[in-house]
Amino acid sequence: MSLLSTAAAAFHIVKTAGLIFNLRDFPVLRRGFRPGRPRTSLLVPARDEAARLPRVLPGLLAQPADEVLILDDGSTDGTAGAVASFHDRRLRLLRGEPRPDGWIGKNWACHQLAAAATGELLVFCDADVILRPQALNAVWAEMARQRADVFSVFPRQITGTVGERLLVPLIDETLLSFLPHRLLDLPVPSAATANGQLIAFDRTAYAALGGHAAIHDRIVEDVALARRSRRLGFRLGLALGGDLVQARMYGGYQSTVAGLGKSLRAAHFDSGAVLAASAAFHLAAYTMPWVLWNRGPAWRTAAVLGVAERVLTNAKTGRGAYAEAALVPVTALAALPVYAVAARRRARWKGRVYG
Repeated sequence: MSLLSTAAAAFHIVKTAGLIFNLRDFPVLRRGFRPGRPRTSLLVPARDEAARLPRVLPGLLAQPADEVLILDDGSTDGTAGAVASFHDRRLRLLRGEPRPDGWIGKNWACHQLAAAATGELLVFCDADVILRPQALNAVWAEMARQRADVFSVFPRQITGTVGERLLVPLIDETLLSFLPHRLLDLPVPSAATANGQLIAFDRTAYAALGGHAAIHDRIVEDVALARRSRRLGFRLGLALGGDLVQARMYGGYQSTVAGLGKSLRAAHFDSGAVLAASAAFHLAAYTMPWVLWNRGPAWRTAAVLGVAERVLTNAKTGRGAYAEAALVPVTALAALPVYAVAARRRARWKGRVYG
């Protein structure tokens, strides 16, 4: 049995064990009402979202938020017109100010939204997130149950193409495999993550953290906020969106590669060497076991568990789509362009270039 096959099998055993723990422990949003919800601001940064907002705004306006603020972050399409076509006294369209040097666009947009908001509970929500009726009440109820100062939701990911099905589920798979939810209750500094697609802050905690200004230059702003929260002693909460919070992040393989690639370098310590090692190991862990199936039980263990992990992830998130587990052997190959994007020193996203 080779060292590489043993490492691949051990990697999948650890992943599968983490998934099994989280099948039981990781919370999923449920419909329900908890009294005492504070004044709530629903805050949406929007850049070139004219196509998405008509689908998303009805769900936002169906929530019992006290105000819904949409910030047009220098859009070049009809984003402002899409917002103006909806009429609700709680809805306000804000015009974004020019982005200062050194700021990531989304962080600057969220900073402006927080400054304009009047709520004690600040709920930042991306413009691709669809909220079902009672989603906001469920967020508040789960945030209160976990006694969280900073609380985020991982939406149920909607995938429309084979390219998306190959790569997007890896977000949930990584979360559920490597972060047992119970670690959030323990003093483990590295147990810190969040999801900026939907993230809620107690206003006092947001101010004490320094808000988005404190991480203004971080392209993976949600994880940076989570780590800062952990360092400063604030309590993190996490849940899956289930039926109540869903999102389609990308519109095909090419946009998926660009979107994931812009963030991957930061997750690998900004190191090209670590990126290369990660890409090589994932090929060894996911693709090689099928090529070397007859070379020993360790390779077969890695192959079977890799497929099982996708099935367990889809079961926990409620996505179903179990047949896409058949794509697992080629997932690492499909991810190589993501690594190629991440290996560059600069990434382009929504018309802006970031280092």
